Amino acid sequence: MELRRSPLDDRHRQLGATMTGFGGWDMPLHYGSVVAEHRAVRESAGAFDLSHLGTLLVTGSGAQDCVQRSFTNDVAALPVGRAHYTLCLTDDGGIVDDLLVYRLDWGLFVVPNAANAAAVRAVLEESAAATGATVTDVKDDLACIAVQGPASADIVTAAGVDVGDLGYLDCAGLPVPAPGGSAVGGAGTGAPPDAGVLARSGYTGERGYELFLPVETAPSLWDRILQAGAEPVALGARDTLRLEMGYPLHGSDISPATSPVEAGLGWAVKGSGFRGEAAYAAAKEAGPARRLRGLRVTGRGIPRAHCPVSSRGDAPAPVGETTSGTFSPTLRVGVALGYLDAAVQLGDAVTIDVRGKPVDAEVVRPPFVDASPKD
Repeated sequence: MELRRSPLDDRHRQLGATMTGFGGWDMPLHYGSVVAEHRAVRESAGAFDLSHLGTLLVTGSGAQDCVQRSFTNDVAALPVGRAHYTLCLTDDGGIVDDLLVYRLDWGLFVVPNAANAAAVRAVLEESAAATGATVTDVKDDLACIAVQGPASADIVTAAGVDVGDLGYLDCAGLPVPAPGGSAVGGAGTGAPPDAGVLARSGYTGERGYELFLPVETAPSLWDRILQAGAEPVALGARDTLRLEMGYPLHGSDISPATSPVEAGLGWAVKGSGFRGEAAYAAAKEAGPARRLRGLRVTGRGIPRAHCPVSSRGDAPAPVGETTSGTFSPTLRVGVALGYLDAAVQLGDAVTIDVRGKPVDAEVVRPPFVDASPKD
């Protein structure tokens, strides 16, 4: 299947990006140095092209009931101007996707991961048939640019979008920046694609903003964001940034084969009447046989996915396997996520088998770094 291209594809190629297939899209992997891009986000600000993310509108009188049936978090408690993290489950309680839902005055804006957008849309459409809601896929109409890092507010404002006093997970209509640099339209003037969405959200652990806007205005805004001081950042650094925070990646750390109970995501299950609710309740009652844990290397080595993990001591025994791993540019040590036997406790010493080499590590609770998107 031919890979889709972002509305910013020519910008990435002009910047010398190394491209890669991701979720059905041809996206930048890095612009020369993953470590340099990672540090730009932690120290100043980076700009990401997230146009591969799914973008679905749920509207009509049955919109709230539709989303409540489809996802685990309690959308009835979500006020206009706020977003929350939620899960889409299978009937037997596995995780189809983890995603964000934004409530605007016109309805609900649903943003799934690129590889799972079709599956999430199918779940919503099934619920819509029972509730009278309308589900609209606007992927062809919208681009998404994220600006993440301590300087993100100043940079987005300098690029022509006033972020005001948005708090973490606040959202609003986005005054669509015209090609000349001045904003047109106004907050709350309509639903995408006629108007965009501005949200204080992200996947890096830093203060940041995600801007969903019409594809025709995205290239000029991208240019202004870089001119204002943001460094272009691609998928490679996005992965190291999220892993330093211990954020799970669907397809690696969570999947239809994992439950919210063992993944430690029960905090995102607050609704009722959602698909998979009975299976989730049964898994919660039974308790997990394994848990998703953080692993910080204390020896020398960089863990990757699918590395066996064993206990340490006089009689080492297998206790699990890593699901993600990398070198942390901030800590300058290896870090990983992995599923470990429920008996393994925080602070326990373990050994990770990295391509046949034993690497010492400690079981820890993420985040691995001192960062917060709420700052």
